[in-house]
Amino acid sequence: MVIMTSTSSLTFLPVLERIAEEIARTPGRGRPADYIPALAARDPRSFGMAVAELDGTVYGVGDWRQPFSTQSVTKVFTLALDLSREGDELWEHVGREPSGNPFNSLVQLEYEHGIPRNPFINAGALVVTDRLQTRTGDAAGELLTFLRAESGNPDLGFDPEVAASETQHGDRNAALAHFMASYGNIDNPVPDLLDQYFRQCSITASCADLALATTFLARHGIRADGTRLLTRSQAKQINAVMLTCGTYDAAGDFAHRVGLPGKSGVGGGIIAVVPGRCALCVWSPGLDERGNSVAGVAALDLFTTLTGLSVF
Repeated sequence: MVIMTSTSSLTFLPVLERIAEEIARTPGRGRPADYIPALAARDPRSFGMAVAELDGTVYGVGDWRQPFSTQSVTKVFTLALDLSREGDELWEHVGREPSGNPFNSLVQLEYEHGIPRNPFINAGALVVTDRLQTRTGDAAGELLTFLRAESGNPDLGFDPEVAASETQHGDRNAALAHFMASYGNIDNPVPDLLDQYFRQCSITASCADLALATTFLARHGIRADGTRLLTRSQAKQINAVMLTCGTYDAAGDFAHRVGLPGKSGVGGGIIAVVPGRCALCVWSPGLDERGNSVAGVAALDLFTTLTGLSVF
């Protein structure tokens, strides 16, 4: 049943409540990311979801105010911050194509001469973080400042336990960075880059925070204070890469089921964008075999089905 199809009269809270009821009845929520010990203890039945409108009005259900580890969700914001500074030059160093491989794969880098397939696999995110570090001197700090401003939450911060856990289990990311450095596609010392990258991934935020922080993409590049971060074309580029590459090697299935630009993280969060209308964040830490939240994808599928809101 479609609750409403008229976006001018759409009320989000009843939709979210219906979704929460459906998710609560769903068996099998996947498993938390056990390769990051700090995330392994999360309850896979936790669930929160928030929708933020363009004017900053935000609605939520469940654990929508509960902070969680953002992980790869932050790659969207780092990409936006760097793209706003260097423009199309960035795309000479990272591609815009789906990878078809796991997010931490080394396979493609060798035969593509150290150029990552897209900015959302780990190799691509390392390149983007490296370039933002060169331009700001503190990529993770710049990201945190941005998220605090856009969410309106000055208490957002890094989780030192998660950052330390990722550092202790970060050999593959180190290998990716060193390999790209051998092709001249990394500017900063690899240890410094990894520190920035792991701190970036350790930021904790809630569904409300991230839905609000993502609305600049729904506003075609306009920040919460009315200033422009991205051109309309750049915002379109990021939304397009989110749609085709934002959920690891399950992007095709996500586009088929949800029909929105989205970006997931192994902490269980997923952000999504309805251009010109709203931004969403859903969180549930139980993951499928590709690293995406089982309940999160199901909730976004229900959202687009119930509301009729989609880019298609």
